[in-house]
Amino acid sequence: MGIVSLMYHRFNENQYPSTNIKIDIFKKQIEQINNKKINFVIPSNFDKNFNFKKERKQILLTIDDAFSSFYENAWPILKKEKIPFILFVSTQPVGKYGYMTWEQIKEIEKENFAFIGNHSHSHEYLVEYSFNEFKKDIDTSIRIFNNNIGYNPIFFSYPFGEFSLEQKKYISSKFKYGFGQNSGVIDLNKDKYELPRFPINEKYGDLERFNFLLDLYPLEYKKILPEDKLIFQNNNPPETIIEFFKDQKNLEKINCFSDEGKGWDKSETELIDNKLYIKFRDKFNFRRGRINCSLNDDIGWRWLGMQFSIKQN
Repeated sequence: MGIVSLMYHRFNENQYPSTNIKIDIFKKQIEQINNKKINFVIPSNFDKNFNFKKERKQILLTIDDAFSSFYENAWPILKKEKIPFILFVSTQPVGKYGYMTWEQIKEIEKENFAFIGNHSHSHEYLVEYSFNEFKKDIDTSIRIFNNNIGYNPIFFSYPFGEFSLEQKKYISSKFKYGFGQNSGVIDLNKDKYELPRFPINEKYGDLERFNFLLDLYPLEYKKILPEDKLIFQNNNPPETIIEFFKDQKNLEKINCFSDEGKGWDKSETELIDNKLYIKFRDKFNFRRGRINCSLNDDIGWRWLGMQFSIKQN
């Protein structure tokens, strides 16, 4: 049935609407999840068994950046209800103005329903780094986690959801799971180092949209090309193919939308032998490009999303 993973950042920091959720809306979102009787994923179980095929739909809460507003506004709610979550921490800003301290992080980490994730050291645009610079940043974060909480987390989330294939391979050598910022529902066929999440903020966090997300199912696929999500001008737009499984149903109903050129519009697609070829209208603009595909079949809406990182040259 899949896991709907939700990504939050700030709570009640209303001057940052693109990364903020108002706490009264957050409470109503938790209430919606409970009303639908959807279970929250306990991250320790996530690690033990990645085969979700026989499970009911579940929700995974993730929070990026460890802002103070999470500790002050959302943590008391999650603690009271013992709602599981992953808090992704970048090690460099810890203790600085607007960010949690190591004492606060350790307070949270000791609870058996709260899990810490690694979010790099610097939280910079790591796709702009050389590989050695990238490796140094990740290794620095690992050392700091070991010094402060006694271990390196098994979960990683890419800053801004950006990574190259070379960087992803290094993350796979240091962590068990990597989360991006491409939308979609997690199922057993998803790449463990490109796990999707739905961003929740003031623009994309209204209760009607939130309810729609809770009802989504995974759009399963076998493979996506290109494997490397870092795109240069010589392959922009990229040749993009989604390969589905044999005998997968209702593929002719798929619709895709992408944001290249002047913005979001429907993409031209062609389905040949269980392979969906996406034909873009124009080049993607610098920094990020996104594609969302959906299919409305017998059980409801299925969804998958992709994110490319676009280099200027």
